[in-house]
Amino acid sequence: MNHAPRRAARGRLAQLPIDWGALTPLRLSAQLVADGAYAGMHRSFRRGAGVEFSGHRPYVPGDDLRFLDRRSLMRHDHLMVRQFETDTDRGLWLLLDASASMSFRGAAAAAAKLAYASLLAAALGRVAVSGQDAVAAGWISAEPLALMPPAFGRPGFERLVDRLEAVTAVGSIHEQLRAVSDAVRGIGRRVGRGSIVVVFSDLLDLPPGAAGEIAAMGGRGRALVVVQVLDPCERDLDFRGKVRLRAIEGSAEVVTAAAAVRALYQQRLEAQRSEWRQHLVRVGGRLLTVTSSDDPVRALREILVTVAQVRR
Repeated sequence: MNHAPRRAARGRLAQLPIDWGALTPLRLSAQLVADGAYAGMHRSFRRGAGVEFSGHRPYVPGDDLRFLDRRSLMRHDHLMVRQFETDTDRGLWLLLDASASMSFRGAAAAAAKLAYASLLAAALGRVAVSGQDAVAAGWISAEPLALMPPAFGRPGFERLVDRLEAVTAVGSIHEQLRAVSDAVRGIGRRVGRGSIVVVFSDLLDLPPGAAGEIAAMGGRGRALVVVQVLDPCERDLDFRGKVRLRAIEGSAEVVTAAAAVRALYQQRLEAQRSEWRQHLVRVGGRLLTVTSSDDPVRALREILVTVAQVRR
């Protein structure tokens, strides 16, 4: 099914504020989620066998103090951080769907889908900068949003949170493949071999061809993970009786008995996932599905494990 289920809508909105629900403040929530998910785990996307020293860069607040080069302080009169690289280390790139459908929040969800995706993205960014990796972010939107270039350390995390909090869900893109292409191109021409690319979207209202566009960011030594973020009622279609379902993006509308179409709806939802998996498998990528009512610590841990599997 191409459209997110929703009870009778009051009209099509071009720009929708994000319902952050219980996830505010984002900065603190992301730190708690990152710390919870990484408790007892390795605190970097990259360190391990085969790590090679690649040079120095200036220290920024938030950098891991274990990588300070104290000898460089005597030579350069300012703090420097040792950098390492492998053929699987070029930083974390985040791409979030900020179209109108991501503003949806059902009664069982902790927050809107975009808010939940932003929490997971911010927590991933926290993990990345804690391990001395750079973090960058882009958005898929009906109105072009500027890419956040790669940033390190605590300032990089703060910049990411500020950008995530400022984004609203804008417009309909279900017929605008160019919106996806532009966002992918903005990242694709900068992401290097060994980068980690994580995409957050409900996948429900992306235009035909979007799976191929996004899959193009994978392969060639880059790890790609697509995280489908659904509201619980989108996953289960758990409405009772006769309901009016209207797409947040586009004009599709149907009045039906939810129980009568639930099985067909879920079949089509799974068929859509299957199509995405086929595109991603070709480039060594993976698809995950989470809901906005899931424990974010558990969801983040699953993303981290999947990233590690893709990189292997």
